[in-house]
Amino acid sequence: MAAAPIVVIRDLTKIYRQGDIDVTALAGVSLDITPGEFVVLMGPSGSGKSTLLHILAGIDRPTGGSVKVQGIEVANLNESQLADWRNQNVGFVFQSFNLIPVLTAAENVELPLLLTALSRSERRRQVETALSLVGLADRGHHRTDQMSGGQQQRVAIARALVTDPALIVADEPTGNLDAKSASDVLHILQSLSRSAGKTVIMVTHDPKAAGYGTRELHLEKGELVENVSKA
Repeated sequence: MAAAPIVVIRDLTKIYRQGDIDVTALAGVSLDITPGEFVVLMGPSGSGKSTLLHILAGIDRPTGGSVKVQGIEVANLNESQLADWRNQNVGFVFQSFNLIPVLTAAENVELPLLLTALSRSERRRQVETALSLVGLADRGHHRTDQMSGGQQQRVAIARALVTDPALIVADEPTGNLDAKSASDVLHILQSLSRSAGKTVIMVTHDPKAAGYGTRELHLEKGELVENVSKA
């Protein structure tokens, strides 16, 4: 029996107002994503990839349609509920790392846990687990501004993992990395999908990066034009 979808999107639209002009970023996208998939979003600049990712993650709100994640209609949450929902259910990995350079790797990874009721010792255990998963168990006490780009992105992945979210979203996570570091990061994301059962949704322009996913979705002008499973 097939697993129930973790993400259900129906007739999703997003329209931005730029001066007197309406710009359609998404035009009626419908999509199901099942647990453990590694879905890659591809398409030219302005096709709606990042907009779709941001709406899925509760960073942006749709103009119309429905987005349900684990049965929750994300657009119906108020700002406070949305912040709590994001912290518990979504891990973010961005191209620019978004780390605080004066903090250590462990302190950066711990930040999402400061919004929870966990004790200090519980937070420390989860941080150590997350750093171990990305191969940085011995680097927790190092400041992130003393790390390579690849190591910083692995810290960012550990931070995304530390609350044990069901969904990991990655927006061009290898865009600032050399080939070896990019491969390391992509293998980690692939392993999280295959071995840890995480649902990973990644935006990329790189066909090599897309090869790590289980399914490719191609968007053009806000519409889903191709949906290719590699199973």
